[in-house]
This record gives sequence, structure tokens and C-alpha cells, in this order.
Amino acid sequence: MGKRESMKIVIVGHVDHGKSTLIGRLLYDTGSLPPDRMEVIRKTCEEMGMPVEFAFVMDHLREERERGITIDTAQTFFNTPSRDYVIIDAPGHKEFMKNMITGASQAETSILVIDVDEGVQEQTKRHAYILGMLNLKKNILVMNKMDLVDYSRERFEEVRDEVTAFLKRLDITPSYIVPAVGTLGENFAKKSDKIPWYDGPTVFGALDALEKDKDISEKPLRMPVQDVYEVEGKRIIAGRIESGKLKDGEELVLLPEDIKVKITGVLEFNRERHSAEACESIGITISDDGTAKRGDLLSDPGNRPRTGKKIIATLFWMSPQAFDIGEKLTFRANTQETPCTVKEIMRRIDSSTLDVIEDNARVLKENEVGEILIECEKPVSFELFRFIPELGRFVLERGNDIVAGGIITHSL
Repeated sequence: MGKRESMKIVIVGHVDHGKSTLIGRLLYDTGSLPPDRMEVIRKTCEEMGMPVEFAFVMDHLREERERGITIDTAQTFFNTPSRDYVIIDAPGHKEFMKNMITGASQAETSILVIDVDEGVQEQTKRHAYILGMLNLKKNILVMNKMDLVDYSRERFEEVRDEVTAFLKRLDITPSYIVPAVGTLGENFAKKSDKIPWYDGPTVFGALDALEKDKDISEKPLRMPVQDVYEVEGKRIIAGRIESGKLKDGEELVLLPEDIKVKITGVLEFNRERHSAEACESIGITISDDGTAKRGDLLSDPGNRPRTGKKIIATLFWMSPQAFDIGEKLTFRANTQETPCTVKEIMRRIDSSTLDVIEDNARVLKENEVGEILIECEKPVSFELFRFIPELGRFVLERGNDIVAGGIITHSL
């Protein structure tokens, strides 16, 4: 029996559009909830004098349930007969936009939830922009709360046309657009007889029909060094293989110092292995083992990543405190960290309208996008986002706070 296929999904949506209810329904309909979870939810809802609320599946604190909102970022799991799924829940509140950036960056595909009664909101467009920026081109639109518009095909098509027109400007074409009712489970596991005019798949059917990305194991080896441990006199380099493969005896290069090394062992929780590939967290031992440190990158010597101090990037600014050009920040990409300065803001863009606010700007404000030139104090190893996304993402920090997320588009 072969290994089951797995897919990571980020689920996003404007506050109160039904994102948490959708997640709860996915878990409930696949029998993925712990046996006592639904009983706890039913009791809580009964005490509050309300119907069973599937959004509470994602609420781990009673205080959150009483307030009626969900603020956690979480990862959870469910499976269908076709494959396993990992849900990355990105909160919908404006102040949690940075969780959206960090959550979405781990995903392979997305579900964008829209309340068909309320329609497309400013935050819906911001979320869509981030999905586009992170190259999440395979996605499902769930047009939720169809019961509030009496299952109107006209209203469904009106909202559908508005959101798809915006997505088209981001070069995104939804894979599926599903009318649904999360609270009632309509068009989730089974077709709804209240929407006879819709002949597409259910939410589960749409998920299972999505194709996996091409195997990133076929790309050049990239393994950021997460840490180095001393175990029984051996120095073990730990990290996650972001692309490619490695094996015993293979010669690699350690960047950015450009040191040639050879793999002398492959380990997984003290279990010896002979090889590993993309998406695996692994330990290895190498020759010249006194050189590796956190922030280094192990690479295929014949096909190296880009290394340099200057990059051109698309940046989403998340902090309420505006950013002024020339301000010193911290650049973090994978396990690398270095002080940096934004030298230029070539364009300043409104993320909800995609309009250019200003060319050659000096400032970026909250929820604005900038096309920028960054100069790091020391060289970093990276890839253009379009080639290996895992090596083309980064965040900027001010103090200990993440204030921006971005993707690398060009190098100098």
C-alpha cells in the first residue's frame, strides 16, 4: 500500500463570512473530530441558548466562545477517501493579517469564503491579493450563506462575477466556485437539493479534484540549517529540506561561506537512513562538521541558489505604524537573519483596489503593497519566488514584531 497523498490548505475570509463554520463542517463531516468534541460544543451552545455552532470547533478557549469570535491561528487535519488534508486557519480579523501571511505561505491551495448576502468586502480583496502574491493559484471560492438570499442564482452570479473580476487582475482563475451553507452542511459532503441550478462539485468534491503541485523533490537541493546539535560526540545538522533530495556520500556546498562538504550520515530521530527528500525534516552529519551553523544553507554544488545583499521584492506592509524609507529593519528568510534597509519604494499600491498610489514613494502604510529594493548588511542565499517559493519568501521585523511579509521577484 503506497503512501497517501497529503495537501495543505489555507482557509481565509472576511470576519463573520463563515470561515470557522466551514472548518468545523469539514472536520465534522469527515469524522475527524475527537469523540467528545461535539458533545462539548452542543453543551456550550445549549448554555448560550443558540443552535449548534460549528465555528466553535476551532475555538479552544471558553472566553472566545462567549465572545462569539475566533482569533486563534491553528493547524488541524481531516481526510477523505482520496487524500489527507492539513488546514492552516488564517484569522480573518484585520489585526491578524500577519498570521494570514505566515499561514498562507505554508499552503499549497486555498479556500476563500464569501458571505453571498454581504458580498465582497475590502478585506476579502486584501486576502485575495495575498493569495495571489504567495502564488496560490489553485483555489476554491465557497459562496457561503446561500440560505440568507433564498438560494438566489441571480445573487450568486452577481457576487461571483465581482470577485472573479478582481481575481483576474491578480492572474488568479478559481478552480471551483461552490454555493453552500456551512451551518447546514449544504453542498459540503452531499449535493443540496435547494440549489438545483448548480451542477458543479460539492466542497469536498472540489478539494479532491485539485491537482497536487509538481514534485518539488525534482528541483535542486535546498536545505536551510535550522540548528546544530551535539549527540554522543556527533554534530548533527537539523533542518527541513525545502526542495530536492540528498543521500549518503553526496557532496554539497554550504552557503553563504561556499564550503564544500560531504554527507556522512542521514538520521531521523536517531534512526539511520540513507536518503531524504523535499518536505522532510531531517538530521545529517557532514565532513568538516565544525563549520555549519543556523542560517546556513546546504545546496547542490552544481545548481546553486542566488546569493547577494540586494533583492527586489513585493512587500505587504502590516503594521499600523507607517514605514519610512531608509529605516533599519530585520530581514528573515528561512533560518537566515540580517539587518536590512529598504533603499527604494518603486511603487506604492492599494491592496484592495490594486491602484498605484504613488511612484518613487518614501512611505508605506498599513495594508499597502510596495515594490521595493532591499539591501541586507550581509549576503543571504535565496531563490526567486517563482522558481522555489519556499526560498523566495521573507518577513521584515521591527524590534520583535513582524511588520511585513514579501516575496523576492528579482536580484541585483
